[in-house]
Amino acid sequence: MPLRTAFTELFAIQHPIALAPMGEGAGGALTAAVSNAGGLGLLGGGNPNREWLAHELPIAAGASGAWGVGFQSWALDAGTVEWALEHRPRAMMLSFGDPRPFTELVRQSGALLIIQVTDLDEARQAVDLGADVIVAQGTEAGGHGAKRGWSTLPFVPAVVDLAAPIPVLAAGGIADGRGVAAVLTLGSAGALVGTRFLATAESLASAAAKKAIIEGGGEDTERNNVLDIARGSRWPRQYTARTLGHPFLDAWRGREDELDASIEAKNAYRDEVARGELPPQPVWASQAIDLITDLPPAADLVETLAAQAEDALARAAALTAG
Repeated sequence: MPLRTAFTELFAIQHPIALAPMGEGAGGALTAAVSNAGGLGLLGGGNPNREWLAHELPIAAGASGAWGVGFQSWALDAGTVEWALEHRPRAMMLSFGDPRPFTELVRQSGALLIIQVTDLDEARQAVDLGADVIVAQGTEAGGHGAKRGWSTLPFVPAVVDLAAPIPVLAAGGIADGRGVAAVLTLGSAGALVGTRFLATAESLASAAAKKAIIEGGGEDTERNNVLDIARGSRWPRQYTARTLGHPFLDAWRGREDELDASIEAKNAYRDEVARGELPPQPVWASQAIDLITDLPPAADLVETLAAQAEDALARAAALTAG
């Protein structure tokens, strides 16, 4: 029997599973595949790239189920929001930074507003802004998040209690159906899943990144600013990124200010990338990558996560039987 929650009811979807809008990894095909399988696909708007979005948004919009698009608030502008909303997504997700300049634009369009939070102050703000769904992201998550954030296990119920009755999705370290079941028992209305969906057939992650995720382990990941600084990324320093190991990270760990001031070091990074001596992008990866061992089609993964969650919850319920 499908799991029914406030989140599935709100979006009229089958499963309490959402695709994290991961930069350019969650493209239109992956978004549509998750939505068509009964989850909520969220296209990765990231640092808004109009050319990339112009190609991927129509693909996502072809989904038969509910879909949305996610952006980084710190890098966003009102024009991009209005343009993306013309494609009539069911939802828009705002993460990392101040969402206030964009919330009314989303609301006026009729799209549902999803706000991702990394601490309780952000959660209170999301409640005050009238978010339709709040995502509570723990530090286990791959990619960007709070430098001094909460772990998923204590953070999710704290946000659930603060935000009630707003549905809360849990994010961070969820890579199989047992994780989905666990966050449902914490009071969440579903799970926002990232790295596990990077390792799927439709993901736009490179073959090398997918291979690294499958072969890597949670102990190989760490949160850092080094690779953002080396790449010349404008990410605010309060947001670190959980990545797999990287030679440049080993060389500059703990020396971020020195790296930031060194034009020579950043030029050396770009030169080594150009020569193929360094990967062109960091491998964003959750601490849960030990659980990722294959590259399934995204639709199969949605069904597997849902079935595993139902089985885990049934096993838990059996503990109280009799």
